Amino acid sequence: MKVIKEHIKTGSFKQFYLLYGSENYLKKLYRDKLKNAILQDENDMNYSYYEGKDVDPRKVNEAAQTLPFFSDKRLIIIENSGLFKTQSELSELLTDTPDSSIIVFVETEIDKRSKLFKLVRDHGTVSEMNGLDEKNLKLFVASLLEQEGKKITEAGVTYLLDKTGTDMVNICNEVEKIISYTYGRDIILPADIDAVVTVQITGKIFLMIDAIGSKQPSKALALYYDLLSVREKPMSILFLITRHFNILLQAKDLQALGFNSATISEKVAIPPFAVNKYLGQAKNFTTKRLKEALEYGADIEEQVKTGRMVEKIGVELFIVTFSKR
Repeated sequence: MKVIKEHIKTGSFKQFYLLYGSENYLKKLYRDKLKNAILQDENDMNYSYYEGKDVDPRKVNEAAQTLPFFSDKRLIIIENSGLFKTQSELSELLTDTPDSSIIVFVETEIDKRSKLFKLVRDHGTVSEMNGLDEKNLKLFVASLLEQEGKKITEAGVTYLLDKTGTDMVNICNEVEKIISYTYGRDIILPADIDAVVTVQITGKIFLMIDAIGSKQPSKALALYYDLLSVREKPMSILFLITRHFNILLQAKDLQALGFNSATISEKVAIPPFAVNKYLGQAKNFTTKRLKEALEYGADIEEQVKTGRMVEKIGVELFIVTFSKR
């Protein structure tokens, strides 16, 4: 991201940019920053936009070969195309792209072995955007509130993030709700957060695993029923629970092998901000117990699919079984 900031500041752009990763807020932010800096408030005469899996490489190349009108640059933005996960002729077509054309790719997943990735890497800038670490995420929240004259303690920010999760788009939406709710006051209190912030399903799953690990079946079941009350499907909840146990198992194993938090974050695909929370939670379970949970979850899923168990009862049975002292 620092490299892109420097390109924007100096007005010296690469021919290709790839913004990829799980953090949509950052990808959109830098996509728009590049667009504004390159086009400089011009009309759409020198701008082309493509989105989705059906992007036609030849149409993209046709746009790239077109010289800009009354401007130095032409901009092409391509989003969520999947072109970096499949073999595409686009890499060959773009090898002769004129210097006047700049192409910005915005993707979630990529294959670094693809020819298109290698083209962008060798002739442009690649930026992975998977969210901020804990320190910068807290600063981000504080800055959003400060812009509106609001103040919050560090403990308050931590409490807020426990409810919102680390997705920056969701954080922005929830902070906006808090700002509106506290109109006329400048101090944000935990009660304000409780009043308006919607706890994400992943947050409730985390709390549920906490309750299971601390042998509180009533609390774990109450969280389960809360999710059912907002029409979450039992098998979807079971999937998230077993996925969470799988993350705990991987994180626990990697920590035992001596890997640091940054490596665990990368290998397990969880935000850097959340690694310590997962590792702390994993202490409530032995490796054997985590493996048993995964096997038990798979068994319940099989019984539900074959009609031998009611899905709602199956998840209840899972929760009670692993909450037992």
